[in-house]
Amino acid sequence: MAGARPERPPRRDLRILSIHSHVAAGHVGNDAVVLPLQRLGAEVMAVHTLQFSNHPGHGAFAGRVFAAEEVAAVLRGLAAHGALGACDGVLSGYLGAAGTEDSVLEAVGQVRAGNPQALYACDPVLGDEGHLYVREEVAAAIRDRLIPAADIATPNVFELGFLTGMDTATEAGIVAAARALPPRTVLVTSASTARTPADAVDTLVCDGALAWRLRTPRLPRGFNGAGDMLAGLFLFHRLAGGDAPRALERAAAAVHAVLARTAAAGTTELALVAAQAEIVSPPVTFTVVAI
Repeated sequence: MAGARPERPPRRDLRILSIHSHVAAGHVGNDAVVLPLQRLGAEVMAVHTLQFSNHPGHGAFAGRVFAAEEVAAVLRGLAAHGALGACDGVLSGYLGAAGTEDSVLEAVGQVRAGNPQALYACDPVLGDEGHLYVREEVAAAIRDRLIPAADIATPNVFELGFLTGMDTATEAGIVAAARALPPRTVLVTSASTARTPADAVDTLVCDGALAWRLRTPRLPRGFNGAGDMLAGLFLFHRLAGGDAPRALERAAAAVHAVLARTAAAGTTELALVAAQAEIVSPPVTFTVVAI
């Protein structure tokens, strides 16, 4: 179980290892993480767990999930190159093949050996809207092995319920479930309870015994990759010296700016390139409320 760590002085020359999916067209997985973090000044090492032509949610796609050994080989190469010991943080996201968790944990251990202050954020990409979209053995590995090793977890409400087996229908239930997870810091996305206005969506963050809510306007449709981007930005802002509520405020402002630009353009993919200036300087900010 991850313990409390002291706050860091502000930094931007950060090195982050991101283990996630990759699509040739569009912005999900690593393709929703790398550009925003680079625009903020971070060096990002992207290790892909699969390569698809496009997000499967669009219908037809081509490509394949990488076997666990293929991911492990890339991570071993980075370790041999001396790159892992210089990392400040690790983000893991979509895992397509069972066994990939072994190499993720090995890489996290090597990063922490080189930098005991490094943070590991597990974005448990499992499913949404009541169903899993990874295999049961992959979901179990994330729940039983990666989440207990993480400093930060970033589930959506459905994933939080799967990870804990607890009721997440209410704000109090979400907070209780978040506190039941091993990581000290748990960011919960896509929260909509009886307390949430119809024109808004809530994001909650729990850090130890404290919890906060951040409310943003509900946009007219959902967006693939928004949760991936939020997880990466939240990790960056924690590493850059922000506490949990400040990191959420900064990450959410950037994500909302991208989503607003995407909605205005009517595109099916995140308008990351068009909105890259807003990632650095979001035009609208939001303030957390203690709960």
